Amino acid sequence: MSTLRHDITIESLLERQRGRLPDLLGFRPLVLEQGLLRAELDVRSDLLAPNGFLHAATVIGLADTACGYACLAHLPPNAKNFTTIEIKSNHLGTAREGTISAVAKGVHLGRSTQVWDATVSGPDGKTIALFRCTQMVLY
Repeated sequence: MSTLRHDITIESLLERQRGRLPDLLGFRPLVLEQGLLRAELDVRSDLLAPNGFLHAATVIGLADTACGYACLAHLPPNAKNFTTIEIKSNHLGTAREGTISAVAKGVHLGRSTQVWDATVSGPDGKTIALFRCTQMVLY
């Protein structure tokens, strides 16, 4: 099982995302610890679908980035990077305003693959999505 790397911090993740999609979404990592990453983003009108509800891609962007950053922080010592090989999301609710949050938890932190689950919650704390991704570790 991979352990948390001390060279990956909240600050280094924020620097890494500058000018990239997570930055455009307003992704904010909050807590990084062994097997877990918590993050949030503020719902804005430009993140809504034309029907006025939160776009599914926004929710997936939050969940996938939380899991990806957590994977990066838990890569084995000699690994160089990772890439996503599968994602799955179930959408149970939505939001039109406020802050949504994600908690990514490691399910399998192996040497060749990692599996991460994220629960996305709305401003009221209710679950709006369940997300799972499989990452291939690159050497």
